Amino acid sequence: MNRNSMLQHLQQDIEWDVIVIGGGASGLGAAVDAACRGYKTLVLERFDFAKGTSSRATKLVHGGVRYLAQGNIKLVRDALKERGLLLKNAPHVSSKMQFVIPNYTWWAKIYYGIGLKIYDALSGKLGLGNTNIVSAKKALEYLPEIERKNLCGAVIYTDGQFDDARLAINLAQTAVENGATVLNYMSVTGLIKEDNKITGVVGKDTFSENTYQLKAKVVINATGVFVDDIMNMDNNDGEKIVSPSQGIHLVIENKFFKGDKALMVPKTSDGRVLFAVPWHNHVIVGTTDTAVNKIDIEPLPLKEEVNFILQNLNQYLSVDIKTSDVKSVFVGLRPLVKRKGAKNTSLLARDHTIIISESKMITITGGKWTTYRKMAEEVVNNATLVGKLPKQKSTTTNLHIHGYTNEQIGEEHLKVYGADAVEIKRLYLENSLWQEKIHTNFNYTKAQIIWAVRNEMAQTVEDVLARRIRMLFLDADAAIEATPSVAKLMATEMNKNEEWILQQTQSFTILAKQYLLP
Repeated sequence: MNRNSMLQHLQQDIEWDVIVIGGGASGLGAAVDAACRGYKTLVLERFDFAKGTSSRATKLVHGGVRYLAQGNIKLVRDALKERGLLLKNAPHVSSKMQFVIPNYTWWAKIYYGIGLKIYDALSGKLGLGNTNIVSAKKALEYLPEIERKNLCGAVIYTDGQFDDARLAINLAQTAVENGATVLNYMSVTGLIKEDNKITGVVGKDTFSENTYQLKAKVVINATGVFVDDIMNMDNNDGEKIVSPSQGIHLVIENKFFKGDKALMVPKTSDGRVLFAVPWHNHVIVGTTDTAVNKIDIEPLPLKEEVNFILQNLNQYLSVDIKTSDVKSVFVGLRPLVKRKGAKNTSLLARDHTIIISESKMITITGGKWTTYRKMAEEVVNNATLVGKLPKQKSTTTNLHIHGYTNEQIGEEHLKVYGADAVEIKRLYLENSLWQEKIHTNFNYTKAQIIWAVRNEMAQTVEDVLARRIRMLFLDADAAIEATPSVAKLMATEMNKNEEWILQQTQSFTILAKQYLLP
């Protein structure tokens, strides 16, 4: 997957069947579905793949326990089916994980036990394991760090976990393998219309500033929280449909959770659930649900959000987690669709919405990572009708995602590459120095940086340290310390000069400091 070769495809005077605006979960999923049906497909992403919300999830592949409590059975059932398909089709970036709900009253044990057994039943043949109600002694074996006072047992259930940004890269690779063209750092600056119907887009390369007039039979707007911006290009009198909600996550060291089980707090002070999930030898704690007015590609955590998470988490632990224990904090914006009568974002539905404008642009927003495949199938079904494309059925139900393997190849830090781990290890033969770590506290190697540049369209230090490997999300200080060596390594591979190294080092350092708590 090489950006320069992808750019050459734009030089050709062709009409694309489908142009997808947006390179996150929805956009890349749509691209995979469209390409697998044989449609000429182009993806244009303004930043890097999964730069926004799609790299900032809680890393769960789940049906949504709290949606079950809200009575949204259809959303839960659909999500549980998609959970099973994702774990089956991309086992290298997803896995099963057991969750512990500590109970401090006997009725809570019964209530959550019955609820989670219903959750299991809704997953049908794609279930991951049975829910069990266990004693306080057993609960402490699973999670020794939980609060012991008044503990009377726990409910143990199984859900899924994944690496969101790595899955996004794999989806881009899968789309390319099926004939699609995908481009990061390519902004859509305008829509082309004929007789009030959209017939293409204007793309602008961030680096060269070259512009492209790109024709298409149908255009899909899959830009997440930014869908209103694209819709405004189509009709500047239209109403905004997105009501953004901010969710933050705190990352701490796994010494606070020594086992391999996750903690689920079933009801926080605002009625949400809270998770503490082991991930890449650290623990992610989140999340919040805060309505915001400003939509930013790099949203910042609010002090009250940080306090909220720590206060609710510490109620369930025998040790106190402090702000000084937080190694990184990352923030995402949910593209929730406005509903009449909903006074706060926690009441807005998490299922997706598809809108077809008068000019025939298709917009998809809402939803969540777990259901990306189903969302993609539905939006491409609509695109087939709108663009009058040859009718083809979706083939993604059993499609293996790039990197698919049921074996772990190489060390733990290479597991998320799946079958590509073999190729990364081969880079050691090209240059033995590439076996070296880029930071003493992590197992990430220089070979992974080279691989990201050569095969995963990484263009900046941020692309590498935030999304190709996840160091920024795990330990922002460590990422800053690794920046100079990573920039030099990339510059040598990409034939960049000292000025580029300095610019990349400075810009990434400024960004990474936003992931640290004051």
